[in-house]
Amino acid sequence: MAKIADIIKYEGDNSTFIWKHPCEDFNTTTQLIVHESQEAIFFMNGQALDLFGAGRYTLETQNIPLLRKFANIPTDGKTPFHCEVYFINKTEQMAIKWGTDSKVQYIEPTYKFPLSIGASGEMALSVNDSRKLLVTLVGTERVLEKNQLITFFRAFLMTKVKTYIAQEMKSSAINIFEIDESLEAFSKGIKSRLKGDFEEYGITLNRFFVTTIVKPDGDPQYEKFKELHFRQYADIAEAKLRQQTDIIYAQTEAQKTVIDSQAQATKRTQEGYTYQQERGFDVAQTAAGNEAVGEFSNMGIGLGMLTGVGGTVGGMVGGAVNSAFAGMTEQQVATPPQAAGRTTAFCENCGAALAPDSAFCEECGTPMPKDNSKCAKCGHVFERAGKFCPKCGTKREG
Repeated sequence: MAKIADIIKYEGDNSTFIWKHPCEDFNTTTQLIVHESQEAIFFMNGQALDLFGAGRYTLETQNIPLLRKFANIPTDGKTPFHCEVYFINKTEQMAIKWGTDSKVQYIEPTYKFPLSIGASGEMALSVNDSRKLLVTLVGTERVLEKNQLITFFRAFLMTKVKTYIAQEMKSSAINIFEIDESLEAFSKGIKSRLKGDFEEYGITLNRFFVTTIVKPDGDPQYEKFKELHFRQYADIAEAKLRQQTDIIYAQTEAQKTVIDSQAQATKRTQEGYTYQQERGFDVAQTAAGNEAVGEFSNMGIGLGMLTGVGGTVGGMVGGAVNSAFAGMTEQQVATPPQAAGRTTAFCENCGAALAPDSAFCEECGTPMPKDNSKCAKCGHVFERAGKFCPKCGTKREG
């Protein structure tokens, strides 16, 4: 007969979900030790009997009431009986990696084009129903470690996760080009869909993270929509930047105008004149720069009107205007037409300008009256009446 165990306790590591104690022969004085975050289940004749939580127990009929149905324990408590003890580790098993074994096919909800993506991440599991897990998964196995559990759930995950990824992308309308900023909500959505599937095996899905989305970079169709997506944001940003630049430029020009106006006003104040006086001086200066007052007369501007500007714009500028036009008037009176080099005679018939000493009009042929005030030969201007030119002796006409 095999050695009868005196103490039954967990001897596995923390990465083990379920561990079966190697001894199967006990007596009513055997001690059972169950640690925190553990549970122990007694099996007898292939049936799960009582479930023990954390604590220290002596295997007596008072502590194992269901055992009375299957074993007749002697009153001295020394007769051994045969059963099995499984320890279930209920700590949260973290950093369990998962990943799709092929691309997920779905229709991108924003731009409505077919897309293939992959996904991977991590999850954390714990046991919430020890009896269900033992009956559903373990069977006659002695150990169920984390890697074995992942292997068991791999096909399960590949079927469920790929379906849920496509459903979540569609129902939440997640844009593939903006999915990185939605990974937290995306992970929660898939976790809520997977949770019920794990509970069927007595497992709780405590955490589920999608950490990586494998996008089809390089695919022509994907790259085309990617360019369109980012172009719309770039165009909007460019338009806003251009608008802001134009506003800043306009504000700068307006400020420059204000500063320039303030500088001009300060200059006028220092020099003792006003803006109206400065404009009047500009008018006078422009008028004084013309070749003759006669041109102003042709334009309908008389000397009297221009001279009157002086009285309007103030004494200082008015004096400058009056002086300028007075000088122009004197120059016009003192300078004969011949000295000025300008034509002053006009045809009485058609009004055309006549060249000096013209006998006939060049435009209409009208004969011009003779000028008896000067010598026809030398041009000497007669000062007294007489019959001959005092300068050349030519007989005077008429």
